[in-house]
Amino acid sequence: MSFPKRYLILITILLILYGNFTSVGQDSLRLSLQDARRIAMENNTNIRNSALDMEIANKKIWEVTAMGLPHVDSKASYQYLPSVPSLPPGTMGPGTPAISLGVTNNITFDVTASQLIFNGSYLVGLKASKTLFQQSNESNEKVIQDVNESVINTYFLILVGEESIKNLQLNLENVQKTASEIKEMNKQGFVEKTDVDQLELTANNLMNAMNQVKGNLDVANRLLKIILGLDSNAKVKLTDSLGAKYSLPEKVESLIHETFIIEKNIDYKLIKTAYDLSKLDYQNTVMAYLPIITGFYQHTDKTNKPAFDFSVKDVLGINLTLPIFSSGQRMAQVSQKKLAVAKMDNSKKLAYNNLLMQADQYQTDLKIKYEKYVIQRKSLELSDEIYKRTLEKYTNGVSTSTDLTTTQNQYLTSLTNYYQSIYDLATAKTKLEKLFNINQEIIK
Repeated sequence: MSFPKRYLILITILLILYGNFTSVGQDSLRLSLQDARRIAMENNTNIRNSALDMEIANKKIWEVTAMGLPHVDSKASYQYLPSVPSLPPGTMGPGTPAISLGVTNNITFDVTASQLIFNGSYLVGLKASKTLFQQSNESNEKVIQDVNESVINTYFLILVGEESIKNLQLNLENVQKTASEIKEMNKQGFVEKTDVDQLELTANNLMNAMNQVKGNLDVANRLLKIILGLDSNAKVKLTDSLGAKYSLPEKVESLIHETFIIEKNIDYKLIKTAYDLSKLDYQNTVMAYLPIITGFYQHTDKTNKPAFDFSVKDVLGINLTLPIFSSGQRMAQVSQKKLAVAKMDNSKKLAYNNLLMQADQYQTDLKIKYEKYVIQRKSLELSDEIYKRTLEKYTNGVSTSTDLTTTQNQYLTSLTNYYQSIYDLATAKTKLEKLFNINQEIIK
């Protein structure tokens, strides 16, 4: 018996995707599936970074908004005149002294207040910043769903491994007990030495299989701690089991017939938002044809003033920037953005059709996995009964060691297939719920 290769593939993929996680330094922890999901939401690095991205996007809204609010700037300049011009004596009348037209040292202070009156790009940018925040929020939702799926899959992977070890251990004990009895019968001449050797070989195979499962289980446990952000030395005990609550979900049949509301799917939300952003980008390019109007007020003062100072202290005015001719540059830019919108629209339609097909595929897959689970459960019961009867017959000398080995291998195969069907059913259910964006809530 070998541990299913799909387990190893899943472990490898998850280790690549979740290679960097922080630790919370806990020594021991008893975790239900809900506990594991909740801890991942709090400590997973991808989720933390996604939350920071949302905060950044929220700050971006204020940055854009502030562009349309009043701005006040101040400026100071120092001026030194080695030679100060002046009016000669008598300029203002007979006997009047010379009049200086400046000062040697002077500092000028300017305070300017400005207010945007109209800018089409500003209006579009304000809307775009809010749409970007929406996109960040949706991306955060997708990250949470991805991590949640990984937690569930890894949790079930560990449960399957633990249950496999329990059954292999129990089976090994039964074989060792039977082998001990057969050895005594061999000593008395009732059975051949080959029968003893066959049982010892079976016991060795069981021990090898159990050691392999233990190794894979250790990897899965370390992976779960990485995803949850726990210290690698933390001791974790899973409290849930592969009982009916998880291996045979009550809502499996309803999920098979669940109506797919595509607007709830996070991938469709993201592509719709990307489409909206492409339209806003197009509108922003069109706004380049419109004028930009700003109002301003400027106050100027000096530390040293000449006798005759003709500079104006206060100025109130309006600036108007009107684009006139760009040799077709703006027109080419508008055309490009319009084509980008059409391209994004095509992508949105393609995603729509793909998601509908995916929904049908996932529901069909869940139905197949559920039917397989039911069949494997029945097969396990039958193979267990066959093995027990064969073992009893062998003990009484009615059955051969070959028969016992055959039924033993048949039982191990059924056991492997049964646990594989539980895992496949659980992952198919999780995948469908993620696509449909249902049952994603985490109970606090």
